Amino acid sequence: MPYDNFSYSFGSSGTDVELVQLALSRSGLYSGTLDGVFDIQTQKAVDQFQFSRGLPKTGVVDSVTFSNMLPLLKGYTVIRAAQGDSFCSIASAYNSSAAAISAANPNLSPDLIPANTPVTVPFSFNVVCDKIRFSSRFLSFCVDGLLARYPFLSYRTIGKSVMGKPLHCISAGCGNNVVLYIAAHHANEWMTSIILMKFLEDISSAFAQNADIAGFPASELFSSSKIVLIPMLNPDGVDLAAGALSSGPFFMSAKDISSRFPAIPFPQGWKANIRGTDLNLNYPAQWDTAEKIKYSLGFSCPAPRDFVGANPLSEPESRALYDFTRSLSPSLVLAYHSQGEVIYWKFLNSCSPSAYSIAKKLSSVSGYSLDDAPYSSSFAGFKDWFIQDFDRPAYTVEVGLGSNPLPLSLFPKIYSDNLPLLLTAALPCGRP
Repeated sequence: MPYDNFSYSFGSSGTDVELVQLALSRSGLYSGTLDGVFDIQTQKAVDQFQFSRGLPKTGVVDSVTFSNMLPLLKGYTVIRAAQGDSFCSIASAYNSSAAAISAANPNLSPDLIPANTPVTVPFSFNVVCDKIRFSSRFLSFCVDGLLARYPFLSYRTIGKSVMGKPLHCISAGCGNNVVLYIAAHHANEWMTSIILMKFLEDISSAFAQNADIAGFPASELFSSSKIVLIPMLNPDGVDLAAGALSSGPFFMSAKDISSRFPAIPFPQGWKANIRGTDLNLNYPAQWDTAEKIKYSLGFSCPAPRDFVGANPLSEPESRALYDFTRSLSPSLVLAYHSQGEVIYWKFLNSCSPSAYSIAKKLSSVSGYSLDDAPYSSSFAGFKDWFIQDFDRPAYTVEVGLGSNPLPLSLFPKIYSDNLPLLLTAALPCGRP
């Protein structure tokens, strides 16, 4: 059983309970809020779900019950075709559509499916949900679901986190214009992961339907560009900040680190990786200057934020992204952060020849302002290193306004602002 220690019941709370509630909601058995609180309404829905799946009605979500919920979290199931099955008949039986089944099974004939053939059946709802906190577990479910629905996507891992979690990398498109988008360098900025994953789902859906996205043909996007996404560079830190990691030796170590910085709320204020290194201060772009600045501010040891690490690329996450970027050699980079509704586009006074003209276009379509990064945060970042070593356009996009982690109620506006920015950055013809 992949979830041997999974057990949630009345009175439980947390991100896993949000996943349970999401699965129950998608099954039509739960209409309450996705608040991560296992209340009596959640318990009744669990009883109904277990009865519908032929499981003992215990009201407890154990590993068996949760495994039965996984298709609802990943957004698809795999069946064996019966004699005479077609895409239309399967779609009718599983609340899907023939078009969605066709996209997920490009090698099958819609009307001539041999009996006992495995068929991937996407459900009618979107995979990516912007109503719950994003954890590394839910990210993995979303990655699995999108790869199953859209087999034209490419996947690899670029490395592992301190705790051994995969650093997912998904690519869409096959064009020569290669762009790289990264989210969640910082733990409490996990909303940026939802932005990239929703963007991936939206462009993939549009491409599968031969449709437009925000007025641009998805087929042209996929043929002109290759969009490479790393949706969560800091999965351990995200799990800590979002509440998905709340026990065990890594949690206790982070809690001990945090106790030395009582002004920073724990775990919501945590930005670093699980070892207390700020990943966006760990790149070889005047790292020594960043070290002096942050040490002078009191961050001279592992901390919830602003510790630059023992040396550049000391952390497995930053090293993995550094190595991958060098091998990929993208034409443009977007590094997603929150908050401020601002785009940083230079490394000190250095930038590529086309950087400003592209930056103006990104600002225009998003409504975000252009600015120089504050001096104290102007060194050792990923954008800084990319500009320094590649002399190509790179941007830090700070989404939303408020305090991190930003509330999910802001997501619709944030995504609306950033969808045209994400598209514009990926399109050679969309640039000045």
